Amino acid sequence: MKNRLKDASSPYLLQHQDNPVHWHMWGEEAFAEARARNVPVLLSIGYAACHWCHVMAHESFENPDVAALMNERFVSIKVDREERPDIDQTYMSALHAMGEQGGWPLTMALTPDGAPFWGGTYFPPAPRFGRPGFPQVLVALSEAWKTDRARIGRAVDGLKTALAQAAAARPGDPPGPDLLEAVRAVFLRSMDWDLGGLSGAPKFPNIPVFQFLWHEYFRGGDQACAKAAHLLLERMSQGGIYDHLGGGYARYATDEAWLVPHFEKMLYDNALLLEMLAFAQADRPSPLYEARARETVEWLVRDMSAEGAFAASEDADSEGEEGRFYVWSRSEILDVLGLRAEFFEHFYPLPAQGNWEGKIILERHAPFGVDETRLGACRDKLLAARSQRVRPGRDDKILADWNALTIAALVKAGCVFGEPGWVARAADIFKALLAHMGGEDGRVAHAMRGGKISAAGLLEDQAGMIHAALALYQATGDRDYLDRAEIILAATQARFGDGGGAFFMSADDAGDVYAPRARGVQDGPAPSGIGMMARNYAVLFHLTGQDAYRAKAEAVLAAFGGRARALTSSPVLLAAADLLANAACVVVTGGAEDLARVALAAADPAVLVLRGGAGGDPAHPAHGKPDDARAAYICRGNVCGLPVGDAESLRRALKR
Repeated sequence: MKNRLKDASSPYLLQHQDNPVHWHMWGEEAFAEARARNVPVLLSIGYAACHWCHVMAHESFENPDVAALMNERFVSIKVDREERPDIDQTYMSALHAMGEQGGWPLTMALTPDGAPFWGGTYFPPAPRFGRPGFPQVLVALSEAWKTDRARIGRAVDGLKTALAQAAAARPGDPPGPDLLEAVRAVFLRSMDWDLGGLSGAPKFPNIPVFQFLWHEYFRGGDQACAKAAHLLLERMSQGGIYDHLGGGYARYATDEAWLVPHFEKMLYDNALLLEMLAFAQADRPSPLYEARARETVEWLVRDMSAEGAFAASEDADSEGEEGRFYVWSRSEILDVLGLRAEFFEHFYPLPAQGNWEGKIILERHAPFGVDETRLGACRDKLLAARSQRVRPGRDDKILADWNALTIAALVKAGCVFGEPGWVARAADIFKALLAHMGGEDGRVAHAMRGGKISAAGLLEDQAGMIHAALALYQATGDRDYLDRAEIILAATQARFGDGGGAFFMSADDAGDVYAPRARGVQDGPAPSGIGMMARNYAVLFHLTGQDAYRAKAEAVLAAFGGRARALTSSPVLLAAADLLANAACVVVTGGAEDLARVALAAADPAVLVLRGGAGGDPAHPAHGKPDDARAAYICRGNVCGLPVGDAESLRRALKR
């Protein structure tokens, strides 16, 4: 009996390798032991940057008495949710089916064949917060296993039915304008029109929601959609959720005003926010958006580069305290800035009592654009002083899906902010991911660390890489990216397709996932794989003119049309419906790269770009356009307009 996590590659699992708990990694060995001992499995799921995961680890998993209970009465498995989101989704769905609120650490009791029968999240070491102590939970679950197996069996059966229902497609009509308008109204009613974002606390960026609203802004001209997106970016970019010294956004704020973050920084959040900043800049140029985009890219390159790509996250904690690396006392700032402190305080309040637990989280109160050079010098001094502190831990595993989102964001931001180097960086990351994580069958693995693959590819990885390839294809005109997108697509259809137009999250050869295989159509903080696949098909249809892609896009959209009310939680899928119906494909001829740059920097997310020579497929409306004259043709609904020869005319013509 031993802790087996020392052989893991996941930084999160390695955080627990010295626990007195006899942790297993996910796999048959653990379940075989549970069957042999006739004890339940205790599954604990978290991630390296998770504050409450650290708290529960310190309070319970490092406690010899609690560990003894776990070792005696259970087989314990530790899972990194970022490395195995397929496992996490299955058991998080089970927790929701129990009527419990989700979160991490996720704590689940399973039968020796992996069936869930009870679950929760964080538990304190002794009763508090209205929650039982973790030792009490362990004893109660163990005794129930010994004495009330029939009740556990009923729970298993009920949850198995609930998981099957959650995984089922609900065919119906594809989303149409009426549904898009109804969902738009729901989101706009939910907005905090003073502080930005969705109302209430805690506050997450919820970028998939705002991506949908951005589509709606251009589809229907509803200015409230644009106002909601701009307000979110403005408030977040001035609030404490943004790292004003080092760049990058934290995962969420615990308050309504974006002041107090949980300080972890996630790659996917910053990728999605970077892309949103680029769209907002294209719509309404702002020095604030440009500064935050440039600072975020600088943070990515400086602090997150790993193995030719980007690391997954930075932790919230350092030296055992949440936010310690990021917060200040007034006296510390005065010591660093000296006579400049009075000037700095006009822009960043420095209350003597602090603004969070006696400390200061930097937030910007004054408008952006005044004395930025002097302020930048102050921030540089504070950043230099902060760099002497003990840094938070970094989860340096490489996740294909999150890096794919970052590739697409760097492409869009590079085009909008005039930074071809960002597009080149995106191309380098794409190449590195294929070299190290691409398989001979066209699939892309999910997780890698130290050159070692640690998790097979999921739908989000395939969909994300197709999306990234199509972004690079449009930005560069290099046909190899389109070819690669179609190679990955073929593998995705073969191994993830459900036979009814949609997709499973895991491949058909994933042998270690508790059945039923999940279909994840709901967006979380990042887009769902199914939503991205609908978008990919729509983009491929408009770029190639092949009607088969339109039919496949419609099939994905229709696979869940029978649960129209539930599609409020699938805004990326709904945005794909707009893209399919209303995209403009700008065909650039005669090597008019100045016109291509205009289209690539468009604020409308449904503007796609195709070089003239690539429109050779007879099915595409651009077929036959002469490539010897500098022009751009805007093709909508399989009909191309008259040639446009200058940049300003093209900008005007691209407004829907």
